[in-house]
Amino acid sequence: MDKFVHAGRSLLELVLLMAVGLVPVFSGLLVINYQQEAKLEENAEVSVREAVFSVDQALDRVHEVAMSTLPLAGQPCSRIKRALVDQVTSRSMLRSLAVIEDGKAYCNSASDSLEVLTEIASTGEFLTFDHQMLDAQGYLLMNMHLQGERTGVIATSFPIQLRSELDAFKDGLTLVLEFDKHAVWKDGDSLHGERPSVAEFTHELASTHYPYRVVGGYPEGYIAQEIRTAVFNVLPSLMLVGLLTGSVIYVVLGKMRVRQRDSAVDRPGR
Repeated sequence: MDKFVHAGRSLLELVLLMAVGLVPVFSGLLVINYQQEAKLEENAEVSVREAVFSVDQALDRVHEVAMSTLPLAGQPCSRIKRALVDQVTSRSMLRSLAVIEDGKAYCNSASDSLEVLTEIASTGEFLTFDHQMLDAQGYLLMNMHLQGERTGVIATSFPIQLRSELDAFKDGLTLVLEFDKHAVWKDGDSLHGERPSVAEFTHELASTHYPYRVVGGYPEGYIAQEIRTAVFNVLPSLMLVGLLTGSVIYVVLGKMRVRQRDSAVDRPGR
């Protein structure tokens, strides 16, 4: 009978040691999971906010050029054409400048169709992407339209600067600029490439200065992959902590058994 009691007690101690040793392992895994999710969500929120700030600054530069060009609108094309070309060549983001009078484009620093530019002006929209205006790689060009009383300016720019702002966030986060009918991301746009996934921890923020918003998130499966990587990096340390914890409990239980045996030996002689 004593053998069965001793075996049962040993089994119970073994189960207890395993349970106690696994507590820090499971606790550590839970903490890692929470920390990774909190870190990624905070990063998404902060990055979207920073992206809006960066893109606003890029658009500010285009807007400044358009504003400085507006006084030229209404003057003869032969007189202002050189000034338009100089404005464009001094700024890498700009592709062309066109001036408008009475709703019609009449002078352009490049060879774009004046009819297409007139159509863009007729929409009255501040920022537009027209499928008839593409760069050499087939990407959409961005048109910023400033309108005065009778005259106006269309500043056409390469969205490469916007893509560069998005590509600056090299932390696994995907950022997409959404305009009215079109979207731009770091390696494509609505007419060129497949829109990337932002399925996990999606955050979005609209600009208060320009008609667009930034949508940011992680592709599907990214968070699970990050958590697995973090677990693999920390798991050996957690297992060591669990082993040390179990060893301490084993020593304590051993001392308790010795005391019980000593008490059992001393008891008959009393």
